[in-house]
Amino acid sequence: MKKRVNIGVLVSGSGSNLQAIIDNAEKGLLDADIRVVISNNPDAYALERAKKHNIPAVVIEHSDFSEREVFDRKMIEVLRSHSVELVVMAGFMRVLSSMFLKTFPMKVINIHPAILPSFPGLHGQERAFEYGVKFSGCSVHFADEGVDTGPIIIQAVVPVYDSDTDETLSARILKEEHRIYSQAIQFYAEGKLEVVGRKVRIKNYKQIDESCLHNPPLTKF
Repeated sequence: MKKRVNIGVLVSGSGSNLQAIIDNAEKGLLDADIRVVISNNPDAYALERAKKHNIPAVVIEHSDFSEREVFDRKMIEVLRSHSVELVVMAGFMRVLSSMFLKTFPMKVINIHPAILPSFPGLHGQERAFEYGVKFSGCSVHFADEGVDTGPIIIQAVVPVYDSDTDETLSARILKEEHRIYSQAIQFYAEGKLEVVGRKVRIKNYKQIDESCLHNPPLTKF
């Protein structure tokens, strides 16, 4: 059942994924209201993006807190005060405590610039490129207590070309991040996400025709 979902976005940097979510919501493509943006970095450009769209923006510097759970408790307080249901991590460079995740069970999502479970953690797209993969991409997943280990909601795949650099590959991946993050939020708003063990089922999912991608392309077989 489709509804408008109140989301809170956690950021630490430039906020390009935040901007994509804002744009899609303002275009009426996304059934979500961004109630608050929280950053642990007072210099994050994402805060400016929020302010330009009249979205409440709050800075909570983690260095002001002696313990991670105390910092998380402050974020929970702000999120609850803005009636947030779904927490969206968009380049938030902090690991959330179990206390935070238990407060929002299966209601915290994250995006990672690699095809999980490969290359979790920092600089996923750079490490995939250096490894020599022929395909890379991005993943949206529910957050758990591990690092990029939660159940996967949606992924996008992009080819890695011989002419690529880390920068050109990252730019192509980022373009797909902007698409699939909004789709994951929309799936949630429509009540289509069902977590069964490690798997996320999409209700009323229409399977596409079987196909296979090759990079480089096959020439004879």
